[in-house]
Amino acid sequence: MKKVLPEKIDIFLVVNPGAIEEHFNKNDPSPFYKRQLSHEFEEYINRIKAPARRMTIIEYKVTCKTESDKQYTEPLIYAIKQHFAHVMLAKQGEFERFKRRNYIVLFIGLAIILLSHILIPMILKDEGGIESAILTGIDIFSWVMMWQPIDNLLFHWNSHLKDISNIKKLTEAPVIYTEEPQ
Repeated sequence: MKKVLPEKIDIFLVVNPGAIEEHFNKNDPSPFYKRQLSHEFEEYINRIKAPARRMTIIEYKVTCKTESDKQYTEPLIYAIKQHFAHVMLAKQGEFERFKRRNYIVLFIGLAIILLSHILIPMILKDEGGIESAILTGIDIFSWVMMWQPIDNLLFHWNSHLKDISNIKKLTEAPVIYTEEPQ
């Protein structure tokens, strides 16, 4: 069965004094717009955005029961967007560390190969098979060491970029007000 990818994802939020408390960490004494999101609320948003792809549009659909409830919307959306802006910075840093670590290991492996092919023939003047065996062993060790960084740099970077892209969509998603169902 073919999985259908959504073109648009709506994140539904109910805003009123009772519901607004559920969206934030109850132990955080900060004003609403600076509060940490509750773990359950963050998990709700992460579950909804999980099937998002590159071209998927994300929107916040806000339902207010009364006109006075709209005063809570702006601080809530600001807090959500700020939270995910911080998450995006953390994910970007994680991606940079991922790339840096893999490039370092890759270049260390290349340096070992180069040094072994330069130094071992100078050290071992023996024309026997020992020099060839040592060089082959070092070559195998170096390529085994470089295999994972090469694999990561070629095939595993896309998941990092997908996460960063989806989190960026959460920080830039428009807010649409919906009517309270009667």
